[in-house]
Order: sequence, then structure tokens, then C-alpha cells
Amino acid sequence: MVAGAAVSQYRESYSVVVAAPPEACFAVLTDFEAYPQWSSPVKRTQVLERRPDGLARRVDFLLDMTVRTIHYVLEYDYDPPHGASWRLVEGDLADIAGSYRFVPADGGTRATCEQAIDLGFWIPGFLRSTLERKALRDSVEEFRRAVEARAAAPRA
Repeated sequence: MVAGAAVSQYRESYSVVVAAPPEACFAVLTDFEAYPQWSSPVKRTQVLERRPDGLARRVDFLLDMTVRTIHYVLEYDYDPPHGASWRLVEGDLADIAGSYRFVPADGGTRATCEQAIDLGFWIPGFLRSTLERKALRDSVEEFRRAVEARAAAPRA
């Protein structure tokens, strides 16, 4: 379920099976400093505030969306190792809220990302939904590859 997504009428969801346990998925999801290494639109991340358990509470993002650079700050809540949810605190978008859920599945973990975005400006519905669906799918597939690469890497 997308937390705090009342503002947006555009919601997308995408699932994939990741060849790794939920703990590995959770570790990549919460390693915000590494996002620019595996997520193509993410150019910079900075953890602004941490919770007492060390997990990031607020994270600043800078994304290059080709047409425009977008900046925003998200606040996170966690359910280790089953996932996390986020909501917009401030930034260039009108609203964003989403979640990742990790459920054990044959061959690894079913990772499902659900996201609702309100860009704050009008784009024709058919174009918007196509772009959002592709962006979410690409993001989840990049996440899957990052988790599987980390899980396959030799331990130091």
C-alpha cells in the first residue's frame, strides 16, 4: 500500500523475483549512498537524518530525468527486512509516496514497488501513464540487478 498517496491519482505497481533473500533486498534498498552507482536517473543522494537504529529517516535525491533535473527529499518508514515506505517532504514534485515489499518466493524474493506521483504539472494521461510505467519498471529492474550483483559478490 502506498503511504500518504491521497494527492496523486496516478499509481503504478511493478513486481519482479530477485535471486536473493529479503535481507539482501532490504540492504540494497537502505544503502542510499550507493544509489547513484546502480540507478541510472539518480545523480546524487544524501542522508539528511538517521533514526536511532541507523536507518535513514530523510534522504535528499537529485535525479536527471533527461528533460529536467528533479530534486526532492523523502522520509522513510521501515519494516525490516520486509520493506519500506516513503513520502515526499519537499522538492520539485507536488507529491510522491511509495513502498517496496519483499516476500519470499520460489527462486528468491518477490520485490514489489508501488508508487504514486503528482508531478505538479499537466501531461496528457496516456503519455503520463506510459512514462510512469516505464520509469517504475526500469527502476525495479535496476534494483533487481543491483541486489543480485551484491549477493553474488565475494565477501571480503
